[in-house]
Amino acid sequence: MIDKEKLKAGLKETWDTILFVVIALIIIRFFIAEPRYIPSGSMLPTLIGKPGFFGNGDRIVVEKLSKYPNIIRTHHFESTPKRGDIMIFYPPFVKLETNPIAVFSRLTGFFCKDIAYIKRVIGLPGDKLEIKAEPNGAHKVYINDKPLKEDYILSEFDYTPCKPNMHCGPLIIPEGQYFMMGDNRGNSLDSRYWGTVSKERFIGRAIFIFYPFNRIKILNTDN
Repeated sequence: MIDKEKLKAGLKETWDTILFVVIALIIIRFFIAEPRYIPSGSMLPTLIGKPGFFGNGDRIVVEKLSKYPNIIRTHHFESTPKRGDIMIFYPPFVKLETNPIAVFSRLTGFFCKDIAYIKRVIGLPGDKLEIKAEPNGAHKVYINDKPLKEDYILSEFDYTPCKPNMHCGPLIIPEGQYFMMGDNRGNSLDSRYWGTVSKERFIGRAIFIFYPFNRIKILNTDN
């Protein structure tokens, strides 16, 4: 015969455990880190992209510890992103809903429908930036009139040529704005097309590839 009291106690314990796990996951994703997958090839060769979280592309850890303490109100980064940091962000053409469910989804990454991009920080606030085609066919980024050393890009010859409607400079990056570019310069929809990104639109910093196992590594952004 079923002991109703023991069954009730068991169900309560199970429910409490599930609730604790869910709350812990929310706190971790909200304040510390969350997993993401790479959906495209715009960051080759640094990151390999395939559509879908269970595809063959890289899965990364995105850290959020460097946000302001008042994360609920601001959701800004406390530490200033450095040149070379690989950042996840909402591009300027994506309209962000402000209702509570949409904000919760963005902050935790659960069921978030807003389109997020992953690119590298190339230009910082106050920088003079210009992309130039060299006589040999290569393309280089110039920061404050000096060529930027970029060992991480796929090829300086595989580059989408700049057109009049693109943001190739020379331009001065406004305060609080960042110029973002993919490492695969011939196949990346980035700041060249839609301009700079506001600091408020950063989600987090990519720091670690955790899958596939043969590609596990820390993403070194010191450039």
